[in-house]
Amino acid sequence: MMVRKPISILMADDDPDDRLMAREALQEARISNLLYFVEDGQELLDFLRREGPYAPPLEAPRPGLILLDLNMPRMDGREALRQIKTTPELRSIPVVILTTSRAEEDILRSYDLGSSSFITKPVTFAGLVEVMRSLGRYWLEIVALPGPTEGG
Repeated sequence: MMVRKPISILMADDDPDDRLMAREALQEARISNLLYFVEDGQELLDFLRREGPYAPPLEAPRPGLILLDLNMPRMDGREALRQIKTTPELRSIPVVILTTSRAEEDILRSYDLGSSSFITKPVTFAGLVEVMRSLGRYWLEIVALPGPTEGG
């Protein structure tokens, strides 16, 4: 059996309640991977590019998975996704859209821009725990993910 190196998860969401619920849902789902949060698309890109407060590599390890909300201030998730997937050193990072949107246009556009999955946020905590458990099982146990790149 292959021994996997734990990956970190980076969540971009501007709602502090959603971030707290996500952290608690991951704990409830027994997912103990390191979890980092940013509040908008610009901060997400700063983290990924190690710019500003994220310049020290220990402050911003390369995530193995990004959970991305679409509706955020400054730079929304759609634009952040576009920039991630058009940047060679970032495009291999899986991006799962986790948003309140159910709009067909958002679903289609997210996949067109390169997202790996599109999930509408559940309305209950129990539903969120189940989503996190499923995400953890799939992304952290089943699929093979690329390792960190040089300097990552």
